[in-house]
Amino acid sequence: MKRIANTLLGCSLLALTACTGGQPAQTYQNPLPVEFGDPYVLHVKGDKYYMYGTGGAKNGFAAYSSTDLVNWKSEGQVYHASNENGWSDSTAAWGGAYWAPEVYAHNGKFYMFYSAQWKDNPGKELENFRIGVAVADKPTGPFIDMQSQPVFDPGYPIIDANVLFGEDGRMYLYYSRCCYKHPVESEVAEWAKQKGWFQEIEESWVYGVELKPDFSGTIGEPVLLLRPPVKMDDKQAEWESRSVTSKEVNRRWTEGSVAFKKGDTYYMMYSANYFGGKNYAVGYATAKSPLGPFTKAANNPVLQKDVEKGGVVTGTGHNSITYSPDGKEMFCVYHARTTATGDKRVVFIDRMNVSKDGKLTVEGPTTTPQQAPGGE
Repeated sequence: MKRIANTLLGCSLLALTACTGGQPAQTYQNPLPVEFGDPYVLHVKGDKYYMYGTGGAKNGFAAYSSTDLVNWKSEGQVYHASNENGWSDSTAAWGGAYWAPEVYAHNGKFYMFYSAQWKDNPGKELENFRIGVAVADKPTGPFIDMQSQPVFDPGYPIIDANVLFGEDGRMYLYYSRCCYKHPVESEVAEWAKQKGWFQEIEESWVYGVELKPDFSGTIGEPVLLLRPPVKMDDKQAEWESRSVTSKEVNRRWTEGSVAFKKGDTYYMMYSANYFGGKNYAVGYATAKSPLGPFTKAANNPVLQKDVEKGGVVTGTGHNSITYSPDGKEMFCVYHARTTATGDKRVVFIDRMNVSKDGKLTVEGPTTTPQQAPGGE
């Protein structure tokens, strides 16, 4: 995992430009000076925005805070795996794999859902990821695991937790089953095998399951919601299979899901392709209920690299969603790489919209000055 820069490059990338009447108008420019993968933003009304992500802390998670989504202040490490109820193995592969934290305000407390390597590993699996939940009195922690074990064990490695709070009081946990030891038959897999590239293609799939009201476990069986296309003539197959068709790796991903409701429709954004490569991109699907069935959108992908168009951005993915301080603008928060940042994953924030006919679009990736989010 990459370390977060100790400074925010001066006062940040905030700029002042002239506007009508000679009054200054604030702008910002991507990428933001925060080295996070899988960024998640929590807006605490009456307080601040808080950003969490992969990286920036040893055996745990760090956080940043902001009042305007542009200027970010380091809050230091807010979760330590060594807390009294810690269930993870910090000595396992990828430094314990402390990935993709998301924090939710609920009933006066703050709950952090995250992925890590489970220390209960009798089979000595390389990827033994599970999802845990920690609680704190403040968004800056310290977060303490609610119990000395993961939320649940589906029998396979899982990552990328996302929680939806239903209008009826029910809650749903979405996650990604990892590619690890999950070979799947498909026309793309057969095509790659015939070319002599890969003997098999492993896939990750997005599932959903109802959460217990106290987050101590799940209710019922997980439901498969999203997976890569089986047929090569599927309209989603080209962009979701680029990791394989570019001979990058023998895996297809469906991960980093984030769900929200607008009107009577549930939206689920998700990321496909190798998270460490240039082809990482974002699509979305819609449904009429929290557990689907979800239908992928015809205008996918809605966020992807721009180097073919003369840009400098690759590896766009694993987004979260937030709103401007005045609540009028919707923003997509995601990580990406640029020619300047190299392998480092840095945070981008770009406007997104859902039109009256239900079409979701993201106005990015941008690297030129943008109007700052609307204030209160």
